[in-house]
Amino acid sequence: MSDQSPQVEWSDESPAVKRVTVEVPQRRVDQIYARAYKELAKGAQVRGFRRGKTPRSVLRRLYGAALAEDVHRTLVQETLPEVVQDRELFPVSEPQIEGDLPAEGQAFRYVAVVEVKPPIELGDLGGLAASRPVETVGEDKVDEALENLRQRQATLIEEPADTAATEGHHVTMDFIGRIDGEPFEGGAGNDVTVELGSGQLLPDFDRQLVGARAGEERTVHITFPDDYGEESLAGKQAEFAVQVNTLQRREVPALDDEFAKDLGDFDDLEALRARARSDLESAREREVKQALRTSLLDSVLERVEIPVPPRLVDERLQRRIAMSQQDMVRQGLPESLVQGQAASWAENWRPSVEREIRETWALQQVAEDQNIEVDDAAVDTRLGEMAEQQGVDAAMLRKEYREHGLLEAIRSDLTQERAVEFLLTEATVEESTDE
Repeated sequence: MSDQSPQVEWSDESPAVKRVTVEVPQRRVDQIYARAYKELAKGAQVRGFRRGKTPRSVLRRLYGAALAEDVHRTLVQETLPEVVQDRELFPVSEPQIEGDLPAEGQAFRYVAVVEVKPPIELGDLGGLAASRPVETVGEDKVDEALENLRQRQATLIEEPADTAATEGHHVTMDFIGRIDGEPFEGGAGNDVTVELGSGQLLPDFDRQLVGARAGEERTVHITFPDDYGEESLAGKQAEFAVQVNTLQRREVPALDDEFAKDLGDFDDLEALRARARSDLESAREREVKQALRTSLLDSVLERVEIPVPPRLVDERLQRRIAMSQQDMVRQGLPESLVQGQAASWAENWRPSVEREIRETWALQQVAEDQNIEVDDAAVDTRLGEMAEQQGVDAAMLRKEYREHGLLEAIRSDLTQERAVEFLLTEATVEESTDE
């Protein structure tokens, strides 16, 4: 160990959370500071000094706080990977760093809270129980699919000027929101279209548009919920000036031979019905496979305790919420109203995110214990299947996945599939009838 190597103390908060105290020797701290001063001096333009010749004392006075933050970041980035590699640990989330900023002429001490995949002991997997739903697609399901298809082909027809808005109407509007008389960020929109009663808007906003007519101006008063996703708006009262531009209703086509022909290569409604039945049967097969997998993993997770680190859950949850919010914004909803969904999503989705992590780790452990491996040929075969399903060139899809580093994700999926197949050989599978 060199005189610049950090001193390390470890403690376990839980099997999945490690607390590591790192002390970086003074000499290494001073070297990083010297390097930071040198880089800063190269670009600093300080009156009275030539570029690159500004004394440290002047740089320290002008940039001391920012410099200390840069040195802190550099020291952590350089030393923490050394520490976790020595312990052969692999963080599963961004480590949380605690401690003061480093100072010149002193050793630097910080604490890192590192989340890791916990050790997993699967034990005896014999006698697992699993349930496979009976595969049935009745005519009522086909009727329902055709009705859903008909609803999706509905067109929007503008209503006469004197029509009052009701639930189900599509309202296109301009609006601007104010809190205490002042506009707020994300509170305005132009030509925003929403369906009343669909849950796109806060309920109070939605209700106050009922009865509105095209060309009408309305004032809408709402109170943002206390747990609103945008903290600056939580609990605030807002007033929205709304200009209703158009009011439209959905017009659904008749379910007949002409409807089938308009959809594509179908001679009549019966041909469309046959395709719908085939698609439902394929979807049902996938649902049965997923239900079997879920019930099988229920049995595994009942036997094996797998603690999930909280920051990992938070990170994955926030990514999922952000993606959903982006989708809603792309649909034309203003960010301020979209933010209101975040709190309920976080509460409702957290259990499923935790479950996904436990399932993945359990199956990875099965694969490791059973020496299950997926070679490049299997990955290539899966890519070919994906290309065929998507109707794209297989070589181009492989190139895209390789360039974006996604090949290992496919390998991981295949590994988990094979782990499930192994578990099924150890399980007693019973058929069940959907209620």
